[in-house]
Amino acid sequence: MANNSGRRRRWGSVRKLPSGRFQARYPGPDGLLRNADETFATKGDAEAWLVETETDIRREEWRDPNAGAVNFLLYATAWIDERDLAPLTDELYRRLLRLHLEPTFGESELKEITAPQVRAWRAALVKEGKKTTAAKAYRLLKAVLETAVDDELIRRNPCRIRGGGKEEAEERPVATVEQVLQLADLMGPRWQLMVFMGSFMALRPEELAEVRRSDVDLVKRVVWIRRAAPELTTGKRVLGDPKSKAGKRPVGIPPEIVPDFELHLRWYAAKEDDGLLFIGERGAPFRRSTFGRKWRKARTKLGMDGFRFYDLRHTGNVLAAGTGASLKDLMAHMGHSSVRAALIYQHATAEQQTKISNGISAAVVDIRTRRRSTSADTTSAEVQQQA
Repeated sequence: MANNSGRRRRWGSVRKLPSGRFQARYPGPDGLLRNADETFATKGDAEAWLVETETDIRREEWRDPNAGAVNFLLYATAWIDERDLAPLTDELYRRLLRLHLEPTFGESELKEITAPQVRAWRAALVKEGKKTTAAKAYRLLKAVLETAVDDELIRRNPCRIRGGGKEEAEERPVATVEQVLQLADLMGPRWQLMVFMGSFMALRPEELAEVRRSDVDLVKRVVWIRRAAPELTTGKRVLGDPKSKAGKRPVGIPPEIVPDFELHLRWYAAKEDDGLLFIGERGAPFRRSTFGRKWRKARTKLGMDGFRFYDLRHTGNVLAAGTGASLKDLMAHMGHSSVRAALIYQHATAEQQTKISNGISAAVVDIRTRRRSTSADTTSAEVQQQA
């Protein structure tokens, strides 16, 4: 180390540049002579940097400063490609990368992305009112750069915003049984059963898209969920497993809607033994775009603008919880899993599913009975007036 007596450093060197600043040079572990990736205002600062770098090398904590000279967009794209993601998750990540990460970081090298830059980028998204998008995009950015740290391309992850990836989604509405029945009426005979299964049986849209005749057992009053077919924004249906490990499950059919199943199987389902339960008028698998137009029209007529088909699950879950079923049985009924699922999850038995479906059916019967009674009273009054 250089000192006041003028002796040369035993490791590395410092020289003064024409600009007046100081440059530090050192031999890397690979034997190559390298310059520090910054210059220093004083010789003492350069000397201190060399001491820290030598310590890092001795502790095997040194990172090649050129390792991070990797284009972020190329690295992030490869990061997504290398993961076995569910189709909808893969589509989401690529959309977030294309629309929200690439414009800011796409041309940057990994080592050039800084914490202040990340904070400014996220703050801009939040200011635009895109809080949920900001949280999703931030989580993706953080995950990509955390892998870059593991790959020893950068020393530290610049995503250090506490709670930056936390979503605070608005509480979704819960439709009443009466509203569900009204929606089903407005959707028409071909799609009524889908509304009932999405609500009273709490099935996900992608699960409904792949239910087949062979999955329906009206004797035991059970529908077996074995597959899912989410539809991407491109219109492509991707056949695969349900959303979670708990997704493959039997779901009880409330007795009150068994006649609806019988009617649907007779008139609207595909005729093959293993045919789809829900198909369009021309016999093809139903499309989200076509169904969506009818759904938006129906909900608007009821003053339920913004109510999503997926929100029907909340109605079914609330009804199921009201039957007194255990938490484990409710998780099985809803197809929910968790980190601890391997320890606590057990498939629900047919008896437990019957208990849940009977409880839901009782609630539906009550509302339907009231509707029929009201309709009968109205008809009787009209007859008397005509007389």
